[in-house]
Amino acid sequence: MTKASRVPVIGVLLIGVLCPAARVSAQQRPAIAEKIAKTYGLDSFGQIDAIRYTFHIDAGPALKFSRSWVWEPKTDQVSYEGKDKAGNPVKVTYSRSQLASQSAQVKNEVDPGFINDQYWLLFPFHLVWDAGATITDEGMKKLPLGKGTAHKVVVKYAGGGYTPGDTWMLFVGKDNRIQELEFHHGGDAKPSVVIATWADYKKAGPLLFSLDHRGKADGKPFRLFFSNVAVKLSGSNDWVEAK
Repeated sequence: MTKASRVPVIGVLLIGVLCPAARVSAQQRPAIAEKIAKTYGLDSFGQIDAIRYTFHIDAGPALKFSRSWVWEPKTDQVSYEGKDKAGNPVKVTYSRSQLASQSAQVKNEVDPGFINDQYWLLFPFHLVWDAGATITDEGMKKLPLGKGTAHKVVVKYAGGGYTPGDTWMLFVGKDNRIQELEFHHGGDAKPSVVIATWADYKKAGPLLFSLDHRGKADGKPFRLFFSNVAVKLSGSNDWVEAK
């Protein structure tokens, strides 16, 4: 199964470090990392032929848009429908294994957008997939937004890539579901700090998704959410909707 590598998103959010497409060894990660990934359906991911979703962000008038994706993880084929920087409609399908031969628009705009949006939807799986991540279990800590405490798991990216040092802090409940996330950008891209809830949990086939994230980006109100989420299972042409 091919896993997406990380590249930066220009002028949007978050993703920075380019990591090898390989699993983190069990010796390099605390036990809770695999527990979280399994809660979201890691053991059944091999049944998935395609994932469909529309990514929405609303961080004020200057940053408000949507874009739709279909990712086929076994072949790493991506289909995109949205708009370019000038607001013109774009619809394209490409193979990430042949990214070097794609247009500048795909390499510099579409694929970075895919990586960013896919990480927000599938981050729990990257706890196991990403070889360039250092994962630490910091025990019970106060929630950054809500009341109470949760299990804090820190995921830090280092080494080669565009913005080494990106850090994701997960706050995980007793059910091994992420409750909140705090992100610190390792480079100088903005926003540099994002704190958001993980809510509106739904299942599509064997996979569990959090579809609504609300909080603050550099202290300003922020919402990121997904719609039209569904999976296509091996041997079927039908989409299984998240519900």
